[in-house]
Amino acid sequence: MSLSLIGLMTILVIVTLLISGRVTPIVAMVIPPILGALAAGYSMGKIGGFFESGVGSVINVAIMFIFAIIFFGILQDVGLFDPLINKMVVFSRGNVVTVSVGTVLIAAIAQLDGSGASTFLITIPALLPLYKRLKMNPYLLLLLVGGSASIMNMLPWAGPLGRTASVLKMDVTELWRPLIPIQMIGLILMIVLAVFLGIREKRRIIANYGALEMAAALDASAEDHHETAHSTRDHSLNRPKLIWVNALLALGVIGVLVAGIIPAGLAFMIGVSIALPINFRKVNDQMERLRAHAPNALTMASIILAAGLFLGILNGTGMLDAIANDVVKVLPETVTPYLHIIIGVLGVPFDLVLSTDAYYFALFPVVDQIAASVGVSSLSTAYAMIIGNIVGTFVSPLAPAVWLALGLAGLEMGKYLRYSLFWMWGLSIILVMIALIIGVI
Repeated sequence: MSLSLIGLMTILVIVTLLISGRVTPIVAMVIPPILGALAAGYSMGKIGGFFESGVGSVINVAIMFIFAIIFFGILQDVGLFDPLINKMVVFSRGNVVTVSVGTVLIAAIAQLDGSGASTFLITIPALLPLYKRLKMNPYLLLLLVGGSASIMNMLPWAGPLGRTASVLKMDVTELWRPLIPIQMIGLILMIVLAVFLGIREKRRIIANYGALEMAAALDASAEDHHETAHSTRDHSLNRPKLIWVNALLALGVIGVLVAGIIPAGLAFMIGVSIALPINFRKVNDQMERLRAHAPNALTMASIILAAGLFLGILNGTGMLDAIANDVVKVLPETVTPYLHIIIGVLGVPFDLVLSTDAYYFALFPVVDQIAASVGVSSLSTAYAMIIGNIVGTFVSPLAPAVWLALGLAGLEMGKYLRYSLFWMWGLSIILVMIALIIGVI
């Protein structure tokens, strides 16, 4: 059996397992590649070598994830972002367009910890009563939160960049820096979209309920929104007197990341080591914060390490090279140089059928190898696929955070897809085109 066929079968099995949801990503990315390597004639000793090579290439990313998630988790716990979010909720009260724009900004701040689940837990309980009071469509709330959080998901401690960096065996902050302009443009476009959809929503409300009833809704008090805003979090952990200390610490860590002075993992390790004693004097309290965020941190890190084995086997056995060489022979010559752009443009639809792990760990390495055969740089392929896909992160039914959001808002997946897919895919394509124009791709 040819090496490329074994490689394709291995990737297909992994993608199928990831989509099915019957096993964890760790199982999907450990067992099939080992079986594939054995089928290709490699011994367990050789596979051990592939494991060491693969894990060695992703260990820095795994360390970064562990400490980044803990660091931002602590800052969320102590209420660093609460005053800003509360002020935005109060400020945006009573004007449909302002509420829409405020939703985008609040979601962007909430997504700073890189966790979609915590973003939805913060934003939906805070804003849903306001949307209902103003008779705004709750699906608009999910679209704006999901779109804004997806743009912010280009942060180096969020999932997609970490996965891509582990495939490329490069520092994640180096991968992130060229994406900063795309993030800024993406947020501006989300604000423009919020204004447009807010105006459309205002017209719908007036058409359905009349101007008088809408005016009455504008006079609603913001107090109940303030009460609801953070009911999902333990207020006893708040440290209002230390808010500026924590803000300076957060800005300092992010500044070090952008400057690239030290590795990202070390920056967050130092950040955690400072944040814990500053905010929690007792050792037991510090350990409790570590225990609270360890499950999220270790889950993501373990997936990255399992992916290291998968990538180590695909590269070490030569399966990726074999797949790329065989696919290039089949693809028309005119298509191959633009394959990464085509995949990028189709990134959001891919998000509906492939999990994030399948997209970045299975599809990306194959596309990269094929594009590289005609001189397209790996970074160009990576940026095309990241920018094209990432906007659809919180639209996909394969993202657990989306189901959490739907549950919190009491909404349906089918209606959410119909409401959001057109706008998110359109935003994705525009960002890919902008990236092409400014030379990121």
